[in-house]
Amino acid sequence: MISEAELVIQAKTDLGEGPCWDQGKGVLYWVNILGGTLNIYDPQKNENREIQLDQLVGTVVPRKSGGAVLAMENGFYFLDLETEQLTQVHDPESHLPENRFNDGKCDPYGRFWAGTMSLNEEKGKGSLYCLHTNMKVEKKVEGLTISNGLAWSPDHKYMYLIDTPTKKVTRFDYDGEAGKIENPVGVIQFKEGEGAPDGMTIDEAGMLWIAHWGGAQVSRWNPETGEKLLSIPVPALNVTSCTFGDSDLKTLYITTARKNMTEEQLKEYPLTGGLFKVRTGIKGAVNYPFVG
Repeated sequence: MISEAELVIQAKTDLGEGPCWDQGKGVLYWVNILGGTLNIYDPQKNENREIQLDQLVGTVVPRKSGGAVLAMENGFYFLDLETEQLTQVHDPESHLPENRFNDGKCDPYGRFWAGTMSLNEEKGKGSLYCLHTNMKVEKKVEGLTISNGLAWSPDHKYMYLIDTPTKKVTRFDYDGEAGKIENPVGVIQFKEGEGAPDGMTIDEAGMLWIAHWGGAQVSRWNPETGEKLLSIPVPALNVTSCTFGDSDLKTLYITTARKNMTEEQLKEYPLTGGLFKVRTGIKGAVNYPFVG
């Protein structure tokens, strides 16, 4: 029996997002998008380092050669974690100043996939991009509204993507060698009253773990059948994303957000905006680093 998620840091973030476990360093990266901060949480020391950046930051992944790679308001960047110096790689939407990057993740071959959205959530204005290991950026999917959770199946046959307002998870056939996706099909559909699907991760059995924006929970789903297998209550209304961490990859770390909450909702869910964790007893998939 998995219990309710417990608070790790009462961060009160406007938009906590993008948790990513760095297995090599044993730390959790996560961001506050609207606050423009990258956080590095060390569970062994119970310490959280906050790096203030100069723009909105959507998501973060570790870089195999050192440092991190960020998808930000103005494109892809490398970050030197020692000096906190940012170096821009490429901005594929420099012609769209009203857009920003949102969620993203590295695939099993070390490419960094990240999606965009308009600042006012205008329908169909976002796209999904892939930063290849040779630093070439390629648009993969367009017409998205809030490009969100990503995951790859353990056998590397499929990629999963969430466009939050659709309330569904789309599966693509994935060619890892070529970095290609095709044949999109909806495999999971959220029902009314469950909130909307936000960030996502996957476990070693190929089951998807999805954060519920407006739904105060993380749920586990079978993408083959579309069945909801379990739900973990989170004492926060807007649950934004989740990832497996710790040495055994059996702790689920969960980010949340206070954005757009009313005073009444904040009274009911005062811990919203914090970082949470829960022991699952189920082993998650690794977070791949960027190998470029």
